[in-house]
Amino acid sequence: MKLNERSVAHYALSDSPADHTGFLRTWGGAGTPPTPSGTGRRCWFVLKGNLLFSFESRESRAPLSLVVLEGCTVELAEAPMSEEFAFAIRFDAPGVRPHLLAADGPAAQEAWVKALSRASFGYMRLVVRELESQLRDARHSLALHRHSSWKAITSRYKPQAPDHRPPGLENGHSLSKDCSPVDLGEERGSRPAGQGLAELQGPASLFLGRRQSPLFPETFYFSALHNWYGQEISELRQRWMQRARGSRPEREKRDGH
Repeated sequence: MKLNERSVAHYALSDSPADHTGFLRTWGGAGTPPTPSGTGRRCWFVLKGNLLFSFESRESRAPLSLVVLEGCTVELAEAPMSEEFAFAIRFDAPGVRPHLLAADGPAAQEAWVKALSRASFGYMRLVVRELESQLRDARHSLALHRHSSWKAITSRYKPQAPDHRPPGLENGHSLSKDCSPVDLGEERGSRPAGQGLAELQGPASLFLGRRQSPLFPETFYFSALHNWYGQEISELRQRWMQRARGSRPEREKRDGH
């Protein structure tokens, strides 16, 4: 793999956020030869994406080495010195020497191993595939939930079956006192006028047959109410006329005297 040194150095020193940083000891590797004492060389490491940079110090302006974290595995290892929390970056390609690194403590060692293991594009590809699978499952579950909710709503508000009971006035039939259909011709011919209304106990009884509300009566009930109250008005008018006829002779007698 060929890399442009200037572009790589510029990226290493740019203000782009780093995924992980810290001091590590290293044994061998490009740009970091082992120390004579064998204790390793302490360097400042910066992880950006799948690129691991090493510097002489935190303030250095030029990277010492670069490791491209593709086609490799990160695993715990034994350091040349005791009490070192070491781990190694091993590549699958033959002839490539592993990079041996050591952290200052177990927490730093674990953090570095996790960060380096998740830095490759291969790992990110697996994560993206897993997230896409979870997204498909979530969308499928949401679609099923919406479908079941819609079915519940439509079943709740499903129109009721039509009422097959005979209406108050339809096809020349009316409801009698016992709510049975009676032919209007029979009612007109066999019963005297006003007899059917006389059987009812007040206007409210007109609605008891089918439990109709007086506030929303049908056409038949409007005519029945009109006839009911019309009878009372007719009786009052007749009484008034009788009193008027009875008082007229007395007035004529008074006028004659």
